[in-house]
Amino acid sequence: MVVEGNGRADRVTIGVCVMEKKVFCSPMEQILERLRAFGEFEIVIFGDKVILEDPIEIWPKCDCLIAFYSSGFPLKKAEAYACLRRPFLVNELEPQHLLHDRRKVYEHLEKYGIPVPNYALVNREYPYQELDYFIEQEDFVEVHGKRFLKPFVEKPVNGDDHRIMIYYPNSAGGGMKELFRKVGNRSSEFHPDVRRVRREGSYIYEEFMPTGGTDVKVYTVGPGYAHAEARKSPVVDGVVMRNPDGKEVRYPVLLTPTEKQMSRDVCSAFRQMVCGFDLLRCDGRSYVCDVNGWSFVKNSYKYYDDAACILRKIFLDAKAPHLSSTIPPSLPWKSNEPVQCTEGLTRQGSGIIGTFGQSEELRCVIVVIRHGDRTPKQKVKLKVTEEKLLNLMLKYNGGKPRAETKLKSAVQLQDLLDATRQLVPPTRSGRESDSDADDLEHIEKLRQVKAVLEEGGHFSGIYRKVQLKPLNWIRVPKRNGDGEEERPIEALMILKYGGVLTHAGRKQAEELGRFFRNNIYPGEGTGLLRLHSTYRHDLKIYSSDEGRVQMSAAAFAKGLLDLEGQLTPILVSLVSKDSSMLDGLEDASIEMDESKARLHEIIISNARAKNTNESVEFPWMVDGAGLPANASELLPKMAKLTKEVTAQVKLLAEDEDEKLALTSSFSRYDQAKAFGKTTIDVARIAAGLPCGSESFLLMFARWKKLERDLYNERKDRFDITQIPDVYDSCKYDLLHNAHLNLEGLEQLFKVAQVSRLIICNFI
Repeated sequence: MVVEGNGRADRVTIGVCVMEKKVFCSPMEQILERLRAFGEFEIVIFGDKVILEDPIEIWPKCDCLIAFYSSGFPLKKAEAYACLRRPFLVNELEPQHLLHDRRKVYEHLEKYGIPVPNYALVNREYPYQELDYFIEQEDFVEVHGKRFLKPFVEKPVNGDDHRIMIYYPNSAGGGMKELFRKVGNRSSEFHPDVRRVRREGSYIYEEFMPTGGTDVKVYTVGPGYAHAEARKSPVVDGVVMRNPDGKEVRYPVLLTPTEKQMSRDVCSAFRQMVCGFDLLRCDGRSYVCDVNGWSFVKNSYKYYDDAACILRKIFLDAKAPHLSSTIPPSLPWKSNEPVQCTEGLTRQGSGIIGTFGQSEELRCVIVVIRHGDRTPKQKVKLKVTEEKLLNLMLKYNGGKPRAETKLKSAVQLQDLLDATRQLVPPTRSGRESDSDADDLEHIEKLRQVKAVLEEGGHFSGIYRKVQLKPLNWIRVPKRNGDGEEERPIEALMILKYGGVLTHAGRKQAEELGRFFRNNIYPGEGTGLLRLHSTYRHDLKIYSSDEGRVQMSAAAFAKGLLDLEGQLTPILVSLVSKDSSMLDGLEDASIEMDESKARLHEIIISNARAKNTNESVEFPWMVDGAGLPANASELLPKMAKLTKEVTAQVKLLAEDEDEKLALTSSFSRYDQAKAFGKTTIDVARIAAGLPCGSESFLLMFARWKKLERDLYNERKDRFDITQIPDVYDSCKYDLLHNAHLNLEGLEQLFKVAQVSRLIICNFI
């Protein structure tokens, strides 16, 4: 401290006890240079040699001390120096020990009433220690009775370990996202096959909070100042956005009054004047999840000015209160500072703030899109009386004999597959008589269920689900002999599958998102992400709970925001699943059934009128959307062509069944792999197999069901509700299985297309 003749301090000495790599980084240099320019401070940089090698007794003396932990910094030694010399501390040293343990950070935040995510601790004394209070299942972990459903976050308790994992549910595709400190242009990697949590250490498990694909970082300089910036979250695609100078792109955001109070509370709780913390904004609320020591904003001259002026006042108030801490009208360093280009922060484009001399503002853009190309939706219904299947139903409905059961998870579907394998003969005997027709049909349906569950060699719960509904019951004596109880003896099994978004469908949705960005926000480039990050454009994406719709929404978001990588992290981070989007359709079930019956009557009536030269009963159908002249020929022709296509697929399925029988010693997954079910479509096409993971057996089941449902030969009756399904199957096989050269398929497609248009026009 330099003292005037009257005994008052003329200059204040500021000691910088920080590792050199931190002292000479750009933000620190910018702020220290501004403090020097005031002419009121003498800056003394200790340097690594002094800090690491010299005893504290010969360290430079100072009035105010800037000291904070970084890798290799001797924090306890710095504490001893502060105790010896008693300088004014910008950041208290003792609380900095807390910042290295995430458990203590969370406990401290809760102690001061600062909101944190819902979390639980798993403490291990040694690697892979088994803990009674920790349970891991397929789609959740449970800690001390608190259950965290996937997606959830796993953080090491060590605050210096930045390898944070996010685990995704099977319903979204499964897998794990690993977050880490930036390496080049990467900040995270997605691992689709990792599904189990780590067990080699102690971890915090917390609820995953969707933040709209953005992270907010808050930087404080004293309790009264907070600067917030948004960036693309590493959770989304892990690609770091950089400007032409190679700096990460971040955008200033405004804090709410509640968030400003949280900033003051963090400063006070940890006694750190200058610090940074991560802010999660989710569903209208904000949470603090990580607190860092001394942190500065990068590449912001305005922030450097603010930080220098605030620190000047803090130092003078602490050690030289007689000197005026009023900010001078002209900052001493301004004359030498280059003019900062602010065009990127003020140009909003798209007429949002009147860049063309107008005051209009775009308030809202609403987009409704349909899912992309998909595989045909399919369903298998059969009544089951087998004890293995009935016991499985009781296992998953809590033992309630009259309760319905839904099987979706991989564990549940594996149990069903195991039971079905024991019930289905390995091969067809070929000796069934006509009297065995019902039994044969039942076995074929079980075989189809087995084939669907084995498809692809692994489960994906987003596309396959099974319902078991009890139909009949009997009363049997209880096992303990104390009275009777009900037992189901028959149930209806409904397997729903298919409707999977294809590779082409994902590409369609992604291209649509890119087209939308380029046409609705022309010239913005990554500007749409900037608008979203700064909350000027509050982007929200909703999807129904159907798998193909969710994945279409994620692919659209990928193109819209120019993201990279897998769809699962994008889906979980940006897409809100709203199962109520289709609510209300069941209220129209009566009207829909009446419409179908009426349409069937119209088509039959038209056919009769043509054959008998009678007048048309429905003259309003003649003009505009009337029936084509050959309407009476369409349904018989469609049934005939469907039967021909089915016969061709049957031959392919029988050939495949023989080959699988020859490899019965292998696991089903090995069989699937041997037939290319885990390879890309190019290899499957080259091998003459159906596209995707569909086997010939499943392809035959699909066409056989269409043949059976479209036309009932015994009743001589057509079901016109099957026309859209025939159209879907034709379209899919023409697009994806053209290499199979099925004769009559293209002609069937044209007939189904005309018939489908009749239904659409009527509706």
